[in-house]
Formats: sequence, structure tokens, C-alpha cells
Amino acid sequence: MPRQKSSFNRLRPFEFREPADVLDPDAMYTVYEIARLLQGLEPDTELDIETEGILLDWAIPWLVTNADELCFGDPESDDEPGHYGLLDTE
Repeated sequence: MPRQKSSFNRLRPFEFREPADVLDPDAMYTVYEIARLLQGLEPDTELDIETEGILLDWAIPWLVTNADELCFGDPESDDEPGHYGLLDTE
């Protein structure tokens, strides 16, 4: 349900962190791991399903916004997620 802006104590600009500030250039991550990293958590932090869903709401737009700086590794099987990492710019 929408809320009135006046109901918030503080409004701030919506900003995404740069991929190089979040991801190790030599590693590939699942979207679930990236969701944790964007919140300052370790990639293997255990989360309840509701919290993980909320974090994915932040991670997916971040991936789309930064797609030109990222690469994708195919999953090993159909029931596993793919992995994302920094695109080599060399």
C-alpha cells in the first residue's frame, strides 16, 4: 500500500554502489551472494527466506543497472543459479 512521503522521517536519494566497490575482481557470485554483499554481509551469511527476498529486491535492479560492468557464468546444472562477476576490462 502506498504511503505519503510525509510519513517518513527522512528521504534520501536512491543510489547504487559501484560494482568494483562490492565485488572481488577474481570472484564470481550468485545473485543471493551479491544481495548479501550489497548489505555489508558476508556472502555465506544465513538468512531467513523473507529477509533474503527483501535483499533480492535490491540486488536484481543493481545487476540490471550495472550490466555493462558485469559478466555471467552459466550454471553447472539447470537447478543451480548462474554466477556474476566484474567484467575484465583489460
